[in-house]
Amino acid sequence: MKKSILLSIAIVTFFATNSIQAQVKATYQLTIESSKKVMTSALEYAKTVKAPGGSIAIVDAGGNLLLFQRIDGTFPASAGVAIEKARTAALFKFPSEKFEDAVNGGRVALVTNGYNYLKGGLPIVYKGEVIGAIGLSGSASADQDVEIAKAGAETKID
Repeated sequence: MKKSILLSIAIVTFFATNSIQAQVKATYQLTIESSKKVMTSALEYAKTVKAPGGSIAIVDAGGNLLLFQRIDGTFPASAGVAIEKARTAALFKFPSEKFEDAVNGGRVALVTNGYNYLKGGLPIVYKGEVIGAIGLSGSASADQDVEIAKAGAETKID
């Protein structure tokens, strides 16, 4: 009798544990060390293309700031813009430029929901999963913001 009760408990525990494990997905996380690599790549590229300035923000998948740097001479307001570009790209899991294109295409109601819809925010993808984002503001142009952000976002972080 005791053996059958113990066996029943073991079987129930086994199936309950496997059922719970099947409901959890393994995820990756952007670390500070990886963020530093992304930042270094973006700064090096900015220097290579002689960007006159720029604020660079790196956020985690939840849009929370991990790392920030403003190149000397960059206008102060670029800081907030860069952070919001990164946050938008992380939370929506696609480039912030997609929203700018939609607004320019007539979807002006999008501007009412509190995110940043300017070029320069790109997701950071690791093994097919968005683990964060980089946002850039204050370089020579919106297109250069994207180029510098892309240099960071494409950094190998393995």
